[in-house]
Amino acid sequence: MNEVIIGILGVLALVGVFASGFEIGFGLAALGFLGFSYLVSMKAAFSMVSHDVMDIFTSYGFTVLPVFVLMGQVSFNAGIAKRLYNAANTFMGHVPGGLAMATVGACTAFGSVIGSTSATAATFSAVAIPEMDRYNYSKTLSAGIVASSGVLGCLIPPSVPLIIYGMITEVSIGKLFLASIIPGLLVALFFLISIYGWVRINPSLAPKGEKFSWKERFTSLKQVIFVGIIFVVVMGGIIKGFFTPTEAGSVGCFAVALMAFLKRDLTLKGFALALTESLVASAMVIMLITGSTIFGHFLTITKIPLYAGDWVVGLTLNRYIILAMIGLIYLLGGSVIDDLAFMILATPILYPVVTKLGFDLIWFGIFLQIVVMIGSIIPPIAVNVFIVNKISKVPVWTIYRGVYPFIIGMAIVCFLLALFPQLALFIPSFVKL
Repeated sequence: MNEVIIGILGVLALVGVFASGFEIGFGLAALGFLGFSYLVSMKAAFSMVSHDVMDIFTSYGFTVLPVFVLMGQVSFNAGIAKRLYNAANTFMGHVPGGLAMATVGACTAFGSVIGSTSATAATFSAVAIPEMDRYNYSKTLSAGIVASSGVLGCLIPPSVPLIIYGMITEVSIGKLFLASIIPGLLVALFFLISIYGWVRINPSLAPKGEKFSWKERFTSLKQVIFVGIIFVVVMGGIIKGFFTPTEAGSVGCFAVALMAFLKRDLTLKGFALALTESLVASAMVIMLITGSTIFGHFLTITKIPLYAGDWVVGLTLNRYIILAMIGLIYLLGGSVIDDLAFMILATPILYPVVTKLGFDLIWFGIFLQIVVMIGSIIPPIAVNVFIVNKISKVPVWTIYRGVYPFIIGMAIVCFLLALFPQLALFIPSFVKL
């Protein structure tokens, strides 16, 4: 058998590994090792694996992941989400659909600290849905907006999926963070527009909430202003070149922990839990990246990425049609296995194709994250939908009905990114990282 057939068999075997429930990172590493051994030699495969493991586990660049994960876990355990939601509610709760809009605002702010879609969805399932129930909001709207707003953690920096994408493609993580700011805010804006339009069409979905005085609104801001300060310090430090992304994450993590301790929002037990959860999450992601790197080296010697790139470039189709096809591959793959896992699997194969088509890899990273966001809330495997269902007990199909208006908003942002790439590239163009 030639190397291409071996590569295709390896990919098919990997799908079987995913379906079996075997740990994905170890499955990627094992198949990559076996494939490399078959095509080269056992000795070369051992050398390649040991080199990849050593490179990844000792790389300074990868330290950016655990510090941002820890910052998110400290924020999560300190109860910051509840205060963010209450602050947003004082400003928007009195307008039709205001509590849903407050959820979008709070999720956006929370995502700028925690960087995790699943944690955001879990937190606001417990915080926002009961409050919307109290005002007789439709379950379709309340659960749908929590599942949809939770995915903002994919895009709003610091985003764990963006960090992983940067590691795989060797693109500056700092520039990816900066590139995500405008598209992330655009997605949040379209969510607000979707809520407003939906409630205008059907006012029974979301009765008006309580109206607060301006004094109460400004008082509520005192509880959350430090979140904005931390975001400005972290991103401003990256923009000005004061910090590397790892240093910025460390500064942000220290600031969040210090503030949580001073306000007595975080106990030593809570901090220990945050450390444990961060260690588990970081180890899982690093193992995924290690396995992906090993499997990627196996695919490289099969020449599948090279042949795929040449084949795509040889097509007479418009490059944006090919880009749409690549986006569809990520959506379809994410409907079979977890979207983040599929991104780690597919990106080493597809990003050389994207480069040959002439697309900027920073721009593609942002485009890809919005595709992953859509994949996180469409059936059959929709992680955020299942999280909201588990915590709120709202039926899955009710949540699915609630997310479709917001999927349209994300699709529009994808279209705008294709028309106006500077939406993602404008801010990074001013920074040298």
